[in-house]
Amino acid sequence: MFVYMLKDVEKVGMAGQMIKVSDGYAKNFLIPRKLAIKVDENNKKFFEQKVKKIKINEKALSSKAAMLAEKINNLHLIIKKRTHDEGKLYGAISADEVVELLKEKDISINRKQVEFNKTIKSEGEYKVTIRLSSKLKPQLTLKVVAIK
Repeated sequence: MFVYMLKDVEKVGMAGQMIKVSDGYAKNFLIPRKLAIKVDENNKKFFEQKVKKIKINEKALSSKAAMLAEKINNLHLIIKKRTHDEGKLYGAISADEVVELLKEKDISINRKQVEFNKTIKSEGEYKVTIRLSSKLKPQLTLKVVAIK
C-alpha cells in the first residue's frame, strides 16, 4: 500500500514522502496515529504534485542551511564568566547563553538545536554542535574566559 507521510517516522519515511509499506502496518499503525494518509488512484496525482513542491522547497532550504552551517563552522565565540580560584565556573554554560551569543552575530537558532559534548563547567576551549537538520551539524568553538 502506498501512503503519504504526514510526520517523520524513524526508519520508515520523512514527512512529505510517498512510500510503500505493508497493508497491516499502514492500517494498524500509521493511519490510526495520523502519521500517514492512504494514497489511492483518486488522490495519487494530488500527492505526487505535493511531493514535487516539497522537494523544490527542500532544495532552497538546504542551500540556505548549508550557507548557515558554513558560517557557524568558522565561528569562534568568547564568553566571560565568574570563576572560583581553581578556574571552575559558578554555574554551567547553558544553551540559552550560546543562543544569545549567536544572536549577536545575526544567527537565529532555537536553544534545542544546541548540543554540548559534555557540560561546560570550567574555563577553556570547547566544541559546541548546532543541529540545523539531521544531516547538518556544524560545530563552533566556544572559549570560556574568567572574569577577574
